[in-house]
Amino acid sequence: MSALPAPLRVALLQSSGHLRETGRNLDAIEAAARRAAEAGAGLLICSEMFLTGYAIGDDVHRLAEPADGPSARRVASIAAESGVAIAYGYPERDAGGAVFNSVQLLGPGGEPLANYRKSHLFGAFERKYFTPGDEPVVQADLLGFRVGLMICYDVEFPENVRAHALAGTDLLAVPTAQMHPYEFVAEAVVPTRAFESQLYLAYVNRCGAEGAFDFVGLSCLVGPDGVSRARAGRGEELILADVDSALLRASRKANPYLHDRRPELYRSLSPAEDEYPPS
Repeated sequence: MSALPAPLRVALLQSSGHLRETGRNLDAIEAAARRAAEAGAGLLICSEMFLTGYAIGDDVHRLAEPADGPSARRVASIAAESGVAIAYGYPERDAGGAVFNSVQLLGPGGEPLANYRKSHLFGAFERKYFTPGDEPVVQADLLGFRVGLMICYDVEFPENVRAHALAGTDLLAVPTAQMHPYEFVAEAVVPTRAFESQLYLAYVNRCGAEGAFDFVGLSCLVGPDGVSRARAGRGEELILADVDSALLRASRKANPYLHDRRPELYRSLSPAEDEYPPS
């Protein structure tokens, strides 16, 4: 049996940030990375659309940047200086001008590890301004763990999380912008997803009022046993918890969900698109 990696301490930055002020939000990432490093964390995860704020309306295209743009270079510098890997949400503009709701993961040396584009867009705002991503499983290896990326609404689809589990994700990082009255997602759905797919899940929310939205906080890091290792309240907070490979291995050995699946039966449970009830 191969040696297990040391536990990975993860810092979750729950913050309202600064609407349309990318520079100040980059400063906030720098301050959080410094605190995370002092606490022994190897990974800092920020919320959905952290670089610009979420409720930016018609400024989406103006504020969007390429994955290797100036903000990415600043975050890379912060990661390298602090020695902490960083995952942050931002509006991404590709070479053709399309804009995606994205999260990028940079390694502790500042190297780009993975970039994920939100595949399930939520509400009129997102559907108006963003193009949905079409790559369901995006992963990177970090400090002995396989880290997967997802954004907010994506985690509410069990197929998404199960796909990550089957692809070997150990820690699923989910920057989010969860709003009232959907607190039950953070409180009940997220622990269920971690348990049923036997992985760690870091759900990192925004908090406070922003435009027409009221973000509820409640960020958490949940283990494969469905138990929260850390959970924030409703305000700004940096919380920390460990991802433990020994617990992950033991939980996967004890819980038969992934082994007892019968995929040959499930194909008949997926009707054609036109068979679903109209919305």
